[in-house]
Amino acid sequence: MFKRLFLLFLTLSLFSFNADGKVRLPGVIGNGMILQQQSEARLWGWSKPGYSVEVKASWLTEGYTTKVGEDGKWSLKIKTPAAGYTPLSITFTDNDRENVVVSDVLSGEVWVCAGQSNMEMPIQGFWACPVEGSNEVIVEANRYKGIRYVKIPSVMRMTPQDDAQCEWRKADTGNVADCSAVGYFFARALNRSLDIPVGLILANKGGTRVESWLDEANLKKYTQEPLDSADIVKKFSADYHRPLVWGNGTFNPIINYSIKGILFYQGCSNVGDPEGQYTSRLKLLVEQWRRDFRQGDFPFYFVQIAPFVAGDRDGDWNTRLRQQQLEASRVIPNSGIVCTQDLVYPYEVDQIHPSQKRQVGERLAYLALNQQYGYPNLPCLSPSYKRMRVEGSTCYIELNDTYHSMNRMQDIEGFELAGEDRVFHPATGIWNFDQGVVLKSAEVQKPVAARYCWRNFQMGNFANAAGLPLFPFRTDKW
Repeated sequence: MFKRLFLLFLTLSLFSFNADGKVRLPGVIGNGMILQQQSEARLWGWSKPGYSVEVKASWLTEGYTTKVGEDGKWSLKIKTPAAGYTPLSITFTDNDRENVVVSDVLSGEVWVCAGQSNMEMPIQGFWACPVEGSNEVIVEANRYKGIRYVKIPSVMRMTPQDDAQCEWRKADTGNVADCSAVGYFFARALNRSLDIPVGLILANKGGTRVESWLDEANLKKYTQEPLDSADIVKKFSADYHRPLVWGNGTFNPIINYSIKGILFYQGCSNVGDPEGQYTSRLKLLVEQWRRDFRQGDFPFYFVQIAPFVAGDRDGDWNTRLRQQQLEASRVIPNSGIVCTQDLVYPYEVDQIHPSQKRQVGERLAYLALNQQYGYPNLPCLSPSYKRMRVEGSTCYIELNDTYHSMNRMQDIEGFELAGEDRVFHPATGIWNFDQGVVLKSAEVQKPVAARYCWRNFQMGNFANAAGLPLFPFRTDKW
């Protein structure tokens, strides 16, 4: 009875709220926001059905007008200027002539930071999970102007939400501690390179699976996930593992916002997925988001999960998920992946939130700067396996994306060789520019397969000329 009365009160409240006619804006459109530069940025909100809403921007001589629909919603697109640090303003007015002014607006580059806890992890870290160099970052934050962020509250909903209670903040010394560390280091690198404002929309939730962000139609068509609320709760006692609800509550409120692209760091909760399943579902999620944002195939850059013991240091289920992520980067158009194989310390074997977040954000920025912002000579790709050949007891591995050199010619760690018995043994390796990685193992006289860091937690030391680490790989299908 109480639930029915509450729902009735909520419905009446919404009706009376819209009936007063005053323009209402979503939380993500507010003071201090950053608009995607040189675009037709989408603005939207609510007012009384049938009213006209007029929008005037300080950088334009003419205004925009649109009609409010029967559902009380309105939306329009507005041309935005080139990026700059000059504060702008936007005024919204409807038939009641009661202005709503959004001030201190900047034009710049807007990126969404999505995924689970390694993306959510703030500069100040989590409990028992520090971010390396956090105090220095906080103290120096005021040196970087024009970096701002808005955190969308992490909430579950069974139906798609079109608003969230949130506000834009400057990533200064007073606020940066609460900003996504990966997102901030990405934004800082762009800000330093391009000298323009960068806005981050933080829409993520720790522990979520890729299915947590898929919508009802995709879950129904491509998965066997439960979609009834009672069945969802029954199957997933941990709320962060639940499908559908996080996309509805935490991500849907931002899909009307005009963006440059999405940064994604997720995968730990999908370790153990059948071969190919995570790859196809991540591709499906990107297609869903690109459809919903209605901005074409915008860039999607994501992070390969770092080494983690995952119950057994020498098991391979963690690295099998990493391989699925690498495959996803090959089938998702306009995407890129960064390797984090080297960004753990030996003592972090049980740490699912490694402390080295600066390098993660900066590697994402290398992708963006190279592929989106006109810096083609900036190395941005980690090396990956290309082909193998065997001559006698010696195995030769050829790699992609070396940038004409590797970080070492000897003392290479992380490679293993196996013979027909399928037992892998550590291999010694040297780098030869003409022949690639030359591998030998005293225990393997006739190698038939090679692996690199193909264990849940195994730290290699091989990287290309830019210091970007080699992706884990295996040549066998055992």
